[in-house]
Amino acid sequence: MTYETIKMEISSNPEYVSIIRLTTSGIANKIGFSINDIEDMKVAVSEACTNAIKHSDDDKFFITFKMFESGICIEIKDNGKGCDVEAIKEPDLDMPKESGLGLFIIKTLMDEVSIESIENEGTVIRMTKYLGADI
Repeated sequence: MTYETIKMEISSNPEYVSIIRLTTSGIANKIGFSINDIEDMKVAVSEACTNAIKHSDDDKFFITFKMFESGICIEIKDNGKGCDVEAIKEPDLDMPKESGLGLFIIKTLMDEVSIESIENEGTVIRMTKYLGADI
């Protein structure tokens, strides 16, 4: 059950990612997350925002924070060309490439992650973190 929602429209400027990190920290602190969980969420949000900025065909992207009794769901949406989610492979950690680790990092740091992408409409990365969860 969601009890509060905060929605933001952000300019696709990499300089604003730090503002989103601060916003994430403030919201997560209000809910009661530990410092370690907050740091994990800030990294995951940074990665998702970087993807949105990189792949958006628009000069903006959107972030929604859905706070509920046992945690938070953060959605990052861009209006880009979309991608084939099924074609996204796990990175080779022995021979990592310069890009492609972002989604792996997000999945490692958050409790639940889903990606929805529609061709020519954009992508939504939905990340959930539960209070006190070690999933």
